[in-house]
Amino acid sequence: MKLLWDIFVLFTRVAFFSWGGGPASLALMQREVTTANWASPAEFADAVAVGNALPGPIAPQVSAYIGYKLAGAWGAVAAVVGTVVPTTVLMMIMVIFFFGIKDSPRVQSMLKAVRPVVVGLLLWTAYDMALTVFNARKTPILSALTASWDKALITLAAFALLTFTKVNPVFVILGAAGLGLLIYR
Repeated sequence: MKLLWDIFVLFTRVAFFSWGGGPASLALMQREVTTANWASPAEFADAVAVGNALPGPIAPQVSAYIGYKLAGAWGAVAAVVGTVVPTTVLMMIMVIFFFGIKDSPRVQSMLKAVRPVVVGLLLWTAYDMALTVFNARKTPILSALTASWDKALITLAAFALLTFTKVNPVFVILGAAGLGLLIYR
């Protein structure tokens, strides 16, 4: 029971201190989960990969993965409830007040500073995951990229498809899964 409470509290803390939505919360979630020794960076990368392969918001999916790993179905429930319910209630309360202050110069000035931080959090998450994907935690990044040229090529192809076409990310993920079955099994 204590573990379920700890799972709920950790994911509630992540939800309350994450700005910018689900993807932006991944940086803090990764730091909290790996610091608690609940998952390694590689396991967290797997959780994000599985979550991205499914429809719906990423944060509850990743938290469910970690919660399930720790305590089965009830752990997944505790993690998702911690990720979603407290901030949803807060959002319902804040929405009432926000529409009254959203055009305030103070609020606008705060948002101008917070938005770039969210971009930084997303970049850090991508960087940290790249260290795991390209096995660069123990090897210099250039050597790791050279050794993992196939993964680097897949990364660049996915980035190019998503940046320069209107292809749905689901098809990029499904295509990568099919490619993985052909190449890596």
